[in-house]
Amino acid sequence: MEISQVAGILEAEVLTCSDFLDGEVCTACGSDMMSDVLAFVKHQGILLTGLMNPQVIRTAMMMDMNCIVFVRGKMPSEEMQLFAENSGIVMMTTKYSMFESCGRLYEAGLGR
Repeated sequence: MEISQVAGILEAEVLTCSDFLDGEVCTACGSDMMSDVLAFVKHQGILLTGLMNPQVIRTAMMMDMNCIVFVRGKMPSEEMQLFAENSGIVMMTTKYSMFESCGRLYEAGLGR
């Protein structure tokens, strides 16, 4: 699935790296605990989270994730957006909860 499709499914606002929306993702991970992401996640393209700090971007970089989706309408700071932009990570925000966001992506075929 292309990242642009993810944005459409989640009715998300793309905040950074809009040039990379044609990137392919096969799976996603929803978590607010970055330690769990580091310990248990393998080969995920998208990180869905409500956590609002730069560690989210560092975690995505370490795990080779190319997209971060902030749930519940959370808006990252300008500093976080600049960090993601400079790191080549697409960052977006959606009004949906993490549960609904993950469900919508799964229903659309992501991760199957």
